[in-house]
Amino acid sequence: MKRREFLKTAGAGIAASAVAAPAIAQSAPELKWRITSSFPKSLDTLYGGAEVFARAVAEATDNKFQIQVFAAGEIVPGLQAGDAVTNGTVEMCSTASYYYYGKDPTFALTCAVPFGLNARQMNAWWHHGNGAALSNDFYKKFNIIAFPAGNTGCQMGGWFRNEIKSADDLKGLKMRMGGFAGRVLQKLGCVPQMIAGGEIYQALEKGTIDGAEWVGPYDDEKLGFYKVAKVYHYPGWWEGGTMIHNFVNIAKWNSLPKSYQSIIQSASEYANVWMQGRYDAQNPAALRRLIANGTQLKAFPQPVMEACYKASLEVCDETSKANADFKKVYDSINGFLREEYLWWQVAELTYDAFMIRALRS
Repeated sequence: MKRREFLKTAGAGIAASAVAAPAIAQSAPELKWRITSSFPKSLDTLYGGAEVFARAVAEATDNKFQIQVFAAGEIVPGLQAGDAVTNGTVEMCSTASYYYYGKDPTFALTCAVPFGLNARQMNAWWHHGNGAALSNDFYKKFNIIAFPAGNTGCQMGGWFRNEIKSADDLKGLKMRMGGFAGRVLQKLGCVPQMIAGGEIYQALEKGTIDGAEWVGPYDDEKLGFYKVAKVYHYPGWWEGGTMIHNFVNIAKWNSLPKSYQSIIQSASEYANVWMQGRYDAQNPAALRRLIANGTQLKAFPQPVMEACYKASLEVCDETSKANADFKKVYDSINGFLREEYLWWQVAELTYDAFMIRALRS
């Protein structure tokens, strides 16, 4: 089925199953919205998700509902995209919600939390584990309704000038780290710094920071980190499955016809699947190229992972005691996570582990 046909069927069908899609399109108003991304155009998968979304909406409405996409910095800086939706500067944004951790740590949970859900589990929690209801109940305090619109999958652990051999190597280390995970690293003596994606290379090159994480091989290659730091650690335990969201201003959302609301939801889900698939397709070749260019691929040692896990549990417990919204969402995610891995260890992990061994024999 073609994307346009799918979106018309999914969007218009949900809203008014008894009415044919062309009839809906004919009665639909002409609207022009703006969506600002938290990401630069050079990151064609993170930024590209917003373009895929906007194009799908236009196609499903015969171009009557047009959403113009703006890169980070064209309307507001990338880390202020959510604020622009809250205050009505733009109707929508495409963003990682943990960027707004400073407003409330609950923002981190709905995107990615250290040692949290992987990408598939995050989708399962959102759609079938009460995640959408819990998240949007929180978001409405900021005049936002949110829809999943992408996922990076499990990320890499970042680029370092020197190998991390023990937890002691994190002490005093200045590292670009986003949101909630920075508090975990602080417990281990690290000095986290929030820096927008387009500014990381310069900070790493000049020695302002000692290490930096972004996403994974495909994006990291584009940003050129391998030119200024050679040690590439994995996994990114702070982002096992980072969910990107479309934030919509609630007043603007409520003003839409039901058919348009359904199309926004369907187009967001299309972008959600598209982004995850594109990263999965592009990362292997990018990793090969990085290694060919001298990158040293290193797993975090088990003691480092265990120290970080312990610190993460402590931070989440402390935050839960101080923030009722955080506790409500965290308890839901944590309970869901435990159930998911009961299943994962039976089939998914066993299958993947066998296939990795088989394909390398």
